[in-house]
Amino acid sequence: MPTLPWTTPNEPQPGVTTALVMASRLEVRSLKDVPRFLFQSLAAWKQVRGAQGALGASLIADPLRRTFWTLSAWESRERLYAYAKAEPHHTIVKGLRSIMRRSVFTFWEVPVDQLPITWADAKRRIAEQQAAEARS
Repeated sequence: MPTLPWTTPNEPQPGVTTALVMASRLEVRSLKDVPRFLFQSLAAWKQVRGAQGALGASLIADPLRRTFWTLSAWESRERLYAYAKAEPHHTIVKGLRSIMRRSVFTFWEVPVDQLPITWADAKRRIAEQQAAEARS
């Protein structure tokens, strides 16, 4: 399972003591969609590495299961949303919607001195979020 390890693009700005963490599990509909998703995710990865307020990020690709995992930490929700609305991320998300099967997103806050987040913690939180969505 290919993993892009935790990268720290920026140190927290002075006074930032809490990070917003976002983790996701993204699944494409078909194996034929995997190369397209992988290619597009690398462009988004390059963007996050230069994004203001990005405190860390990691990706896992499980292509044979058509599943991709993202984990990132941000100075604020505003910084995360600015990244999501910026190019190329905005166009990538729009263009991939038709090939997506299921996506789960979860958010939480941690003290910045607890970064990086472990994948075990992120996957546990994603599973909890998925279970909560299934119940509702």
